[in-house]
Amino acid sequence: MSRQVRRNRASLVVNSTRPYSSTQLISAATPEAFVRDPSLVWEFYHWRREVVSRSKPNKAHFALAALERRCKEEGKKLTLITQNIDRLHQAAGSKSIIELHGSLWDVCRADRHGYRSEDQKPWEDRTQPLVPELQGQGAPDVKHHANIPFKKLPHDSQGHLLRPGVVWFGEGLDADVLGEAAEALQTCDLFITIGTSSVVYPAAGFAAQVAARGVPLAEVNLDTSEATDICQDVFQGKAGEILPGLLDV
Repeated sequence: MSRQVRRNRASLVVNSTRPYSSTQLISAATPEAFVRDPSLVWEFYHWRREVVSRSKPNKAHFALAALERRCKEEGKKLTLITQNIDRLHQAAGSKSIIELHGSLWDVCRADRHGYRSEDQKPWEDRTQPLVPELQGQGAPDVKHHANIPFKKLPHDSQGHLLRPGVVWFGEGLDADVLGEAAEALQTCDLFITIGTSSVVYPAAGFAAQVAARGVPLAEVNLDTSEATDICQDVFQGKAGEILPGLLDV
C-alpha cells in the first residue's frame, strides 16, 4: 500500500471522528438552540474548547502529516478532507486541509436566526475563555446553567453577537469549502477513508463518487462502514496503530 501511495500523483484522505451520542450535543448544536438560549450553547462549546485545548495529536495525525511532506518532496499532492473540528491535524503539521464542518476554534457573527452570518467568514480565536463569564462553565458535572446575560456573551468589536464557527445540524456547508472538496475528488487518483462510519453526508458519498471514476479506494476503520464494500483494501483497527506502517512513514 505504501508503494501505491508514493506512485500516485494525488492522494485524498478523508478523516472524521464518529459523531457524539450525547443528547447535549444535539440540543446545543443547532441555530434554533442558539436563538433560544445562546448562553447554554456558548457554555457547552466553551467546555468543548477546554477539552480540545488539552488534547494532543496521535500517531495517525502525525503519519498523515509525514505522508503529506513526502508527497510534496516527490512532486505530488495530498489533500486531507476532514469532518474533525479540533484542528489536531494542523497541530501535527498537516497543511493541505479542507475542514468540512469548520472548527471549534473559529467564531463568526450570528444572524437573527442563529445561522452563520453571510457578511463575514469565520475566523480563529483561541482566547480561552472568550469572555470571563464562561470560565468553568459547560462541563457535564456543572450542575447549574450560568444564564450569562446577553451583553456578556462573546461579541465582536462592533457589538455583533458571535457564535461558534462550526457547521450545526440543519446548516449547509460553506460553498467555497464544498468547491475545494469537489476539486480534490475530481483530481485524486487514490482515496483513503479513515475512521468514519460513512453515514454523514455529503462526506458519506465521497467514496462512491471517487469509485465511479475508477479510482482505487482503501479504508482504515475500527469497523466495517457503508464504504467498505467498494474499497479494494480494507484495514480494520486503530488508525494510530495501522497508518504509520501502512504509509511507511
